[in-house]
Amino acid sequence: MRYFLIDRVTEFVAGEKIRGIKNVTLSDEILHDHFPDYPIMPGVLILESAAQLAGFLLETTFNRPGEPPARALLVQIQQAKFYAVSEPGDQLDILVTLTDKLQSAAQVAAEVKVGKKRIARAEMTFMMKNIDFERIHEQRRSLYKLWTKHFKTPPAIL
Repeated sequence: MRYFLIDRVTEFVAGEKIRGIKNVTLSDEILHDHFPDYPIMPGVLILESAAQLAGFLLETTFNRPGEPPARALLVQIQQAKFYAVSEPGDQLDILVTLTDKLQSAAQVAAEVKVGKKRIARAEMTFMMKNIDFERIHEQRRSLYKLWTKHFKTPPAIL
């Protein structure tokens, strides 16, 4: 992944929910083209932010020590709704809740707010897949540790 859309995980309950923030700034290069003189965060990247958080939640929920780590792959977005735009200076508060879990798949609900105002929501389905590339696993471990470095007891990351 060339871009990361979460700045910090603020709440984590293994197997249940995760909350994080994304600060929208003019240094986000995409805002210079979307749109000139009226920069807004693309809706697809708002959903990608939620998907990145969901991946963390699902990977810490499904993976077990001693087993090859599985990675969460987004396979479907259902019922995505957008209620307002997000502009530079906004802080996206993203809550992802695990709603259904199968042996190798899961569904989550995501809600994105700026302050108290809901700007987006969606349901997403993920497939858990074993990927045999250590570079991917190391990248995820490093990223998840960075997102949670301020936690007194960081979650176990495989």
